[in-house]
Amino acid sequence: MEPLTEHRCVSGPVVYGFLRLVKVPAARGIALSASLAEYCRQHELLLSGVFTDRATTGGPASAAFTGLLDVLALPNAYGVVLPAASHLGPRAIAAERERQLDTAGARLLLVRGTRKPSPSGHRYPSPPGCPSRRRSRGPAPILDET
Repeated sequence: MEPLTEHRCVSGPVVYGFLRLVKVPAARGIALSASLAEYCRQHELLLSGVFTDRATTGGPASAAFTGLLDVLALPNAYGVVLPAASHLGPRAIAAERERQLDTAGARLLLVRGTRKPSPSGHRYPSPPGCPSRRRSRGPAPILDET
């Protein structure tokens, strides 16, 4: 019998963290970085780096975000981990950054999810080639009554 995946030395998908820390105490920045690392540990992701945006200037093109886009172009990059969607910046900037991440083909992973509920059946898509699992609201039907 083969050992479980958790007992094998396998590396998870490569992700990069992104933090927007404008006027934030150093202790808060350390705690947020630690939350990204813990999230990745729990979800078997390989956190390869954390990009920190401290710029107060407007616009989606900061040095940290540009660096993030550069590493997402690497062949083994899977996605970006954020503490919350607000770390992408104010609404207009966040919308543009989200578009750029989508164009780069990166998955956006949030430690704390959005407040908007996802439509039923659209939250966790099954990987290609795997059957989708749907949870019903009622008891399972009886298949064979004897």
